[in-house]
Amino acid sequence: MGDLLFRLLATSCLLIAANLASAESLSASAKVDAAGDEGRISRHLYGHFAEHLGRCIYDGIWVGQDSSIPNTRGMRNDVVQALKDLSIPNLRWPGGCFADDYHWRDGIGPKGERPKRINMHWGQVIDTNAFGTHEFMDLCEQIGADAYLAGNVGSGTPQEMRDWIEYLTFDGDSELANERRKNGRDKPWKVPFFGVGNENWGCGGNMRPEFYADLYRQYATFCRSWSGNRMTLVACGPNGLDANWSKVMADRVGRGMRAMSLHYYTVYPSWRDKTPATGFGEDEWAAILSESLRMEEAIGNVEKEFDRVDPNKRIDIYVDEWGAWYAGEPGTPGYALYQQNSLRDALLAAQTLHIFHEHNERVTMANIAQVVNVLQAMILTEGDKMLLTPSYHLFEMYKVHHDATRLPLQLDSPEYEHGDREMPALSVSASRDSEGVVHVSISNVHPREAVELECEIEGLADGAKVTGRVLTAEELDAHNTFDEPENVKPSAFDGASLDGDELKATIPPRSVVVLRLAP
Repeated sequence: MGDLLFRLLATSCLLIAANLASAESLSASAKVDAAGDEGRISRHLYGHFAEHLGRCIYDGIWVGQDSSIPNTRGMRNDVVQALKDLSIPNLRWPGGCFADDYHWRDGIGPKGERPKRINMHWGQVIDTNAFGTHEFMDLCEQIGADAYLAGNVGSGTPQEMRDWIEYLTFDGDSELANERRKNGRDKPWKVPFFGVGNENWGCGGNMRPEFYADLYRQYATFCRSWSGNRMTLVACGPNGLDANWSKVMADRVGRGMRAMSLHYYTVYPSWRDKTPATGFGEDEWAAILSESLRMEEAIGNVEKEFDRVDPNKRIDIYVDEWGAWYAGEPGTPGYALYQQNSLRDALLAAQTLHIFHEHNERVTMANIAQVVNVLQAMILTEGDKMLLTPSYHLFEMYKVHHDATRLPLQLDSPEYEHGDREMPALSVSASRDSEGVVHVSISNVHPREAVELECEIEGLADGAKVTGRVLTAEELDAHNTFDEPENVKPSAFDGASLDGDELKATIPPRSVVVLRLAP
């Protein structure tokens, strides 16, 4: 009995010592220059993406004017209001893969006369074309977002692309401009961004980069800015870590392009066998969050080639498709790409957005996929019900970084280790807005341990105080449902203190914290 008691006491002491060692090791230090200037964090890094895919457009955004669901000219009022509240800077449409099989004339004119087409990429369902050019541009105006259109290179022609741009943006007396007026829009729209194809290495035509580079040069020749519209043309960029595509585009097009896209999705363990969005354990938690950090490598591959031909950084990178891609929810068709959205996805978004901030000299736009009911969605709908996901709440918390000045920051973070996965527990970014207010966003991916952060902030205004908000939950896969739509949402954070230029904060496990430093 005495021997057993001794062993139990010894084991308890070892556990206590291990916990104390763990607690002692989970401390981090940082230094922020509140008066520094590392360039602007473009609000367009917080862009979104809507494709004719699953229930993104139909049911998610468009219900039609005759629907019992409250709407404005066919657009759901609840979704429109939620997107307005998110201050979406831009919205990309009509795809995605759908873009290179979409012919814009199918989506104009009286709805009853629009042709019904097969959506060849996403389930071979029938698209009524009830949501077309006028509807999309109306949506952008309702939510206050810039339009980012993706043109058809894969199955279209240079003339088709050229004519769409004239139809949209020309203010003179031309056949196409007058056709737009006949269809209900007198004044032209502004279209700041136009993609010359989408994923032309895959669903957009299975092209080699050499072939696409020449096509881009051809199509771009006929994509002009009309009537004061200043349009940035976006070349199709690489699939994830494909460095060769970027090399060929840099060599063959170079400064002949103003921006190039980059697509990177976080998938685990493979494209054929994706992990579910909920019901996972720490293995999947660590795998997804560590895999998402490879965005750094994907951006670095492009930057390396662009720096070689464009050292003055004239060519921008638009990461216009990114996010977590999981197995579809049980009972939903696989082609619909409908998945739940958990606390883990909010942390994934936080880390990724911080990476974009760090590369703000080149990365000036990004579009998470997708806005409603598809992949890492901001919003989920079911009939007349709507809920906001953890990713939505993360984007709302991060609005403070829109068009703010990135501040110089040094971080020394402990590591989070699980199995063969290792990554920094903390990810941090800081910015100063136009009013001089400093915001520090912090994510802690460690699922069990808080991190004590001590941060020296130089150049902070006298009398500054700290307030904050936190997004966290008890369960790793905590998510919102239509029965419990507020299971995961931000709350006030009181775990930070500021004494002069010394900021201290206890960052809870599995959380995102945004601190505000101002008098």
